[in-house]
Amino acid sequence: MPADSRIFRNEELVLDMPTDVDPDIWNEDPYEPFIDELCGHREYQKDAIRAAMRFLAGGRFSNIAELASWNFDRKEALRDRYRSEESFRNQLLLPDKLACSLDIATGAGKSYVMYGVAAIMLAEGLVDRVLILCPTLTIEAGLREKFRELSSNADLNDLLPAGSKIRNPSVISAAGSLINGSICVENYHAVLEHVSSSIRESLEGQGSRTLVLNDETHHVWNAPGGKVHEWKNFLADDEFDFRYILGVSGTCYVNDDYFTDVIFRYSLRQAIEERFVKRIEYIAEMPETSAIEEKWQLVHQRHSDNKRRLKSRGIKPLTILVTKDIRSCKQVAQDLIEFLSDLPEYEDVDTSKLVLPVTSAREHQPNVAELSRVDQSESAVEFIVSVAMLSEGWDVKNVFQIVPHEERAFNSKLLISQILGRGLRRPEPWVGKDPVVTVFNHDAWSVRIRQLVNEVLEIERRVTSRIDPSSPFNFELHHLDYTRLEDVSEFAKKGEYRLFKNGYVELPTQVEAEDVSIGYVDATTEQETQFRGVIEHKTWSAAEIARQMHNRLRAIDEESKDADDPEDRTAYSSKFTAAACEEIVRKSLEKANVTSGRVIDANRQRFLQALGTLRRKSAKRVVYKLRAEGLKILSTSDRPADSISAAEIRRGSKTIYHTEGSAGLIAEEQQEFFAEVVDPDGDFAAGQVLVQNALDFKTPLNFVIADATPERRFVRALVTRQNAMAIDAWLKNSAARFYGIEFAWKKGDHPKRGEFSPDFFVLQGDVCIVVEIKSDDEIADPSAENVKKYQFARDHFEAVNEKLRSEGELRRYHFTMLTPANFNTFFQKVREREPTGFMSELDVVLRAQLD
Repeated sequence: MPADSRIFRNEELVLDMPTDVDPDIWNEDPYEPFIDELCGHREYQKDAIRAAMRFLAGGRFSNIAELASWNFDRKEALRDRYRSEESFRNQLLLPDKLACSLDIATGAGKSYVMYGVAAIMLAEGLVDRVLILCPTLTIEAGLREKFRELSSNADLNDLLPAGSKIRNPSVISAAGSLINGSICVENYHAVLEHVSSSIRESLEGQGSRTLVLNDETHHVWNAPGGKVHEWKNFLADDEFDFRYILGVSGTCYVNDDYFTDVIFRYSLRQAIEERFVKRIEYIAEMPETSAIEEKWQLVHQRHSDNKRRLKSRGIKPLTILVTKDIRSCKQVAQDLIEFLSDLPEYEDVDTSKLVLPVTSAREHQPNVAELSRVDQSESAVEFIVSVAMLSEGWDVKNVFQIVPHEERAFNSKLLISQILGRGLRRPEPWVGKDPVVTVFNHDAWSVRIRQLVNEVLEIERRVTSRIDPSSPFNFELHHLDYTRLEDVSEFAKKGEYRLFKNGYVELPTQVEAEDVSIGYVDATTEQETQFRGVIEHKTWSAAEIARQMHNRLRAIDEESKDADDPEDRTAYSSKFTAAACEEIVRKSLEKANVTSGRVIDANRQRFLQALGTLRRKSAKRVVYKLRAEGLKILSTSDRPADSISAAEIRRGSKTIYHTEGSAGLIAEEQQEFFAEVVDPDGDFAAGQVLVQNALDFKTPLNFVIADATPERRFVRALVTRQNAMAIDAWLKNSAARFYGIEFAWKKGDHPKRGEFSPDFFVLQGDVCIVVEIKSDDEIADPSAENVKKYQFARDHFEAVNEKLRSEGELRRYHFTMLTPANFNTFFQKVREREPTGFMSELDVVLRAQLD
C-alpha cells in the first residue's frame, strides 16, 4: 500500500464525548435507576444514552462543530483523514446544531436508546415535545407500538426522578398537532413542505424546545435529491430552528464513507461477540453450478437444513433473496416459485404462497403488510424476494439465510450492512450454540464481498507470529525438488468420421446427483465450515440428445450446400439420421456404465462438441508427471508469518506461547494489542501462556500459536524444562506456503489432490522429527484422507533420507502422526535420544491400513 494511504478503522473516526460534565448543568446519576431498568443487561445501550445526554444536556458544547473541533485537535486519525479542520467541519451534516449520530448495530435494540433519550429530555424539562421521524411506514408502526408499550410501563416511569417535568409522555402520530408532553412517531413524509399536515404548523417557533430523533438516519445522509433530501432540509430550516437533533442507525455510511458526527459506536462485531445478534457466515468456495436451478437446489437445501435443525425449537426459518431492482425481483420470485413447485415435498402445495416478493410496486403493497406476520407459524411464507433495500424496521428474528442475487446488492458498506441487518436478530430465548445467518453469495464475488464484509465488521485486531531471523534456533530443512513433466503425444485421427465409425462418444463418468461441499467462512473469526449438499443435474433422454445432434448435423449440411467444391458439400444428416444418432447415444451411455438412460448437461455438451471435430486431422494428448530431481534446502528463517485474532484468543480456540522477550519482536503497530494479550490480569489471560525461561523456548518464532487442545498440550511439553534440554530447536510449521507435501486420496468416488503441511519439526542432533498432531479419535477410526497423508509423508521422507544418504549427509528425518495418548511416550524417547525408533498407536493403525 502506498505510504500516503491508510486504512481507517471506524472506531478511530468516532467523536469522543468527554465525561467531565458540570453536574450543576447535567447530572445523570438520578436517572441511573431508570436507565438500568430500561436497558437491563445491555450495557452498551446505557452507555449510548449517557453519551447522548452528555452531548445534548451537558452544556460543554453549543453545537456539533465545536465537538468536532475538540476531537480534531486530539485525534490523529481525524487529521490524517480530513487534513484540515475546515475540511472536516464541511463534512458535518448540521454543523451549527446540537446534532449527532449514534451507531448501534442493527438488531441490538436501538429503539430502547431512542426512548431513553426522549424520556429523559422530557423529564429533565430540556424539551417540551419529541418528534421521531422514520423512513418507512413499517418502521413508524413498529416504533410507535414499542414506545407506547414503554410509556405505559408504570414501574419504569416510577424510576424517573422525583420532580420530573414529564413522567408519562403520550405517544401520538401526526394526525393531530404535536402538543407538549408528547412523543410523535411519524413517517418523514408528514413534515415535507408540500404535504398538508398540522405538524409543521405546531412546530413553528418551537424548534428550540423540541427534540428531533431520526431513526435510520443514514437516509438523511444518503439523500442527494428527491423527497428524502427534503428530510434534511426540514431539519435545517430556520423557520423551525431545531436545536436538539439525534440520529440513530446501524449503518452509518454515506456509500463507503463513515459519518462525521458519530459520538457513540456499538459495532456489529461487538454485538456478535457479545451474543446479542446472530453470527454471520458467508461463502468462500462453492461448487460450479451450470444453471440457475442448481443454485436454487443448494439454497433450498440450506433452507431445509435450517428447518430441520430449528424444528425442535419451534422456529420456522426464513430465507431472503435480494435483487437489484423491481423487474429482477419479479423474475426471481417467479423462477423460485416454479422451481419449488417441481420439488416432491411441495407436490400438493401452492408454492406461490411460499414466496413473498416485496418492492415499492403497487402490486406488492399488500405483501409489505404481510412482513409483520411471516415469522409466525400460521404464515406459509418461507422465502422473501426483495430489492436491495428491504424495508427497514422489519424486526422478525427468524431469518437464517440471505441470498444476494446480484453483486450490485452487495457493492457498498451501506448495502452490505443493511442487508445483513435483516438477518441479525436472534430468536429469544435461545440456549446453546449461537444462531448463524448464512450469506449465500456466488463465490466469484467472494474476494470483493469478503473485503466489504470485513470492513463492515471491522477486521479483528490481530497480532502476527513471525520468524526472528537472528534467532540461534533457526535451522535448515530438506525438501525434494519436484519437477512437473509434460508428456505430449500427437496422433492422427482415424478418419473423417472416426467418432461415428466407432459407434459411440467417449464419456466421462457422470453423476446425476452430485455430492458437493460449500465452504463457509465466519465473518468475525474467519473460521471455515463445510455444508454438504446434493446437486440434481438436469438430464436429457437419449432421444432428446439425438434430436439435438441431428439438428446440428442438418445445420452443417445447410451451411455447406453452396460450397464451390462438391467435396466440401456434406450430407451428414442423411448418413446419421435421428435414429442413428440415438443409437450412438445409447451405446455411449452403455460404455460409460450409465444405466439410467439419461444424459447430464456436461455430457450433452460432449456429444455436441464431438460434432465439431469431424474435420480435424490430428489431436494432442498431454499427461503431467512429477519427478524428484534432487534435494532443496529450506531455512526456517523463510517461514511465512501467520496471525491470531482477538476473537480467537478470547474464545479459547487458539492459544499463544511467548516469553518476556517476545514483546520486543512484535511489529510496532501491534505492540499495544500484544500487551493486552499477554497481560496476566487482562481479558485475554486464558488464551496466553508465558514461558518463564526463554532458554526453554527453542524456536525462532517470536511467539507460537497453538491451534487446538492437542497442539496446546504438545507445545506445553516442548517448553517443559526436561524436554527442552533434550531438544536443539523446533518449529511450528505454517499452514501453507512453506513445507508442504503433495498427496492424493479419494473422497467417496472422487479422486482428490492436495497438499498438507506437517505441524512440527523437532531437531535433535542429526535427527529431525516431523510431527503431525491428530486427536485420539483417529486411532479408532482414521479417515481416508489421513491414511493417505501418512502414506505420502512416509514415502516423501524416506526419499529425502535416501537422497541425504547418497550425498553423504548425516541428517535424517523421522515422520510420525501423534495423538495425545502417546505424548508422554514420545517425549520420553526424545529425552532418551531414541526418537527414530518411535511409533505412535496411530502410526501402527495407519501402517496396517496400507499393508
